[in-house]
Amino acid sequence: MDWIQVVGIAFGLAMDAFAVAVGTSVSQEKLEKRQVFRLAFHFGLFQALMPVLGWAAGLSIETWIRTWDHWAAFGLLAFIGGKMVFESFRKGGERIKGDPTRGFSLVVLSLATSMDALAVGMSFAMLGTSVWFPAAVIGAVACGVTAAGMILGRRLGAGFGKRSETAGGLVLIAIGVKILLDHL
Repeated sequence: MDWIQVVGIAFGLAMDAFAVAVGTSVSQEKLEKRQVFRLAFHFGLFQALMPVLGWAAGLSIETWIRTWDHWAAFGLLAFIGGKMVFESFRKGGERIKGDPTRGFSLVVLSLATSMDALAVGMSFAMLGTSVWFPAAVIGAVACGVTAAGMILGRRLGAGFGKRSETAGGLVLIAIGVKILLDHL
């Protein structure tokens, strides 16, 4: 597999992370550099580790993972997106309390956006391709694309207020539905 294919795969996998980053950043009243770093770092880390895990698992558990990965990604994204939509309609015009770039929400979002990378790692094992270079590229691209998505989402969020928070939650739900439909 040449580097152009690896970069293409990396950008394809990073699109979910980008959309989630946009949706996440609009929920924040003030976006801080450390929030951008945390989300970008963790998305990049999970995107890099999941192909390695998928590669290591290889063919032995491929059919089992294939039966539930899309359901897990859908459930996680629908939960976070639904919470964002619900919070956007709360009285008082408040934004979501808490920081989705910390704690359980960060882990949930990181897992949800990296489930496809697990399957990619399995395909590397089936093709007899080394996973180390692709995993590093996938992680680096996901990190950069996530940071760009957070910055873009913040700019969109500042102009559209609560509607952007609702839209961000709907985007997360739509990504979950797309993942589910792609696998059914």
